[in-house]
Amino acid sequence: MTRLLATPVRVGHVVLPNRIIMGSMHLGCETEADAPQRLARFYGERAKGGVGLIVTGGVAPNPRGRFGADGTVLDHPSQLDHHLPITDAVHQAGGRIILQILHCGRYARHDDPVAPSAIRAPISRATPRELTEAEIEATIADYARTAALAIQAGYDGIEVMASEGYLISEFMAPATNHRTDQWGGPLSNRLRFLDRVVHAVRGAIGEGLLSVRLSMVDLVEGGLSGDEVVAAALVAEQAGADLLNSGIGWHESRVPTIAHPVPAGAWAWATARVKAVVSIPVSASNRIDTPERAEAILASGAADLVSLARPLLADPAFAAKATGVQAGAINTCIACNQGCLDAMFDGRPASCLVNPRAGREGEFVAAPVAVPLNLAVVGAGPAGMACALEAAARGHHVTLLEASHHLGGQFALAERIPGKESYVATLDWFAAELDRLGVTVKLGRAATHKDLVGFDQVVIATGVRPRCPDIAGIDHPMVALYDDILSGRRVAGQRVALIGAGPIAFDVALYLLGPSAPFDAEWGIDRTLLQPGGLAVVEPAEAPARAITLMQRKPGRPGADLGRTTGWIAKAKLQRAGVVMLAGVAYRHIDDAGLHIHVDGADRLIEADTIIVCSGQDCDDSLAQYLAAAGRIVHRIGGARQASGIDALRAIEDGTRLGLQIG
Repeated sequence: MTRLLATPVRVGHVVLPNRIIMGSMHLGCETEADAPQRLARFYGERAKGGVGLIVTGGVAPNPRGRFGADGTVLDHPSQLDHHLPITDAVHQAGGRIILQILHCGRYARHDDPVAPSAIRAPISRATPRELTEAEIEATIADYARTAALAIQAGYDGIEVMASEGYLISEFMAPATNHRTDQWGGPLSNRLRFLDRVVHAVRGAIGEGLLSVRLSMVDLVEGGLSGDEVVAAALVAEQAGADLLNSGIGWHESRVPTIAHPVPAGAWAWATARVKAVVSIPVSASNRIDTPERAEAILASGAADLVSLARPLLADPAFAAKATGVQAGAINTCIACNQGCLDAMFDGRPASCLVNPRAGREGEFVAAPVAVPLNLAVVGAGPAGMACALEAAARGHHVTLLEASHHLGGQFALAERIPGKESYVATLDWFAAELDRLGVTVKLGRAATHKDLVGFDQVVIATGVRPRCPDIAGIDHPMVALYDDILSGRRVAGQRVALIGAGPIAFDVALYLLGPSAPFDAEWGIDRTLLQPGGLAVVEPAEAPARAITLMQRKPGRPGADLGRTTGWIAKAKLQRAGVVMLAGVAYRHIDDAGLHIHVDGADRLIEADTIIVCSGQDCDDSLAQYLAAAGRIVHRIGGARQASGIDALRAIEDGTRLGLQIG
């Protein structure tokens, strides 16, 4: 039931059809030659999907404010042609879109970053130059110029980014503003830049919609206290804001804010503090992954609207499905960050693990088939399910065969990892879509070549099998494969040695440590917000139930292959639990005493009750080889095609591409 979510709401001079905002996100293609067309398709599809309001990725008001040397700037009429296709596409689909103005301040990654004070950010390489008072005044004028140009480009309004550690945040927080002039010192001075920018933008856009995105809690030492956040919200309202959109934390914060270990809806309490004192609408954000979660936040009175970013990567029709305008299951964001934020930080365009079309709408186009095939897909892991789904949607007759008694393959093990419980939503969505599209699903029996007689073509998606390293004693009874442990077929003892230190090994270690402490206690969240930044002292964790040693052959820090935006969370958890991590290890042999290794120039025994192998995977493609030798038309996808580096992101994309092409 999503009664409140589907209710229209007045924001400024407009009435939005529902209470779902598409929050700002970058796609990493904004400066490409075909960016206007790609962004038009991307935002147009979300507008068609029924979202009440769209906020673009951040656009800088001047070159110094851009994120990188090629960052997007809007400061001249000649740039309007870049934006007109975007606003046209959204309006043709019946939607509304506002441009976010974002000055990166000291987070900028170019040669001339500027900030209120010359204080380097922990996540930046360069120390920013302190803005002069004349430059501050010029920057305020730049915000107004960009806002006016945005209205000319057809945007319905502006969002001022005053959140998450960017320039306006830097002016507000004492940690980053050490000025002694009218722009620094007491809170009223530190809020002056916010006040002037919002006033200037309001003057430039007339009755256009004006949103201000404000961090409801900073989560950094020397950030704003709760009362100071409220004061900033009141300043933004009085300066002309129509809407306050929630940001949570700064990018340099060592508290997770949107990754999968963060409980869904975890930050609504911070938004509620601001909503209680302002008279304009307030939007909650961060880890609002389902309509039910959004409805509960609205019903609690914590917010008037909800802002979703990654959930609209996962399913562009989220709003239409949530409000009952369109039937069908929602493809839920699982907050893995692999396809979106990790890709962006690695310099690749953003997409989505569960929806590879996201950001590439023109590349993944489904065309009905002229002659339907009788198609067998062997293996119901992510690759096989994605292929079966797309092929069936195009008109093929698809049978999906799986040896185990459940869908998902090794992806089904992920939900057993503390913090990844939401991964089951992807399996539920696939199951619902396969049923809706009429795919015949046969579980519980490994397919043989005899089962595949009569099919026109066969897709092999049998995935991978764990690789067993060549170590003397590897057949010892204390040795287990990672999937034996995660599936529950084997139970580990109290002393555990992990061979391997990749993503699977870290997941196994988290699984063995068991459930974490309550989120606020684990990460030191102070809900009273009396302390600047909203941080409390983290109490020492209790001794873990198991002693774990994690090892890798290669030198360097273990965990280098983990996700850019989530790996640090896993490493922090393991370090707090006392997990020992060793690199440059040579494995000697295994006996009753444990695992004998050579590391740091010396032999060493890792005493263990259980040794778990997490040292890579091999293709499970023997059936494909047999069928190909027999002259059958066979396609390999996912881990059955290439085991090296396989993960759900690549597997789902692999399956999707073949499903769109086959036949």
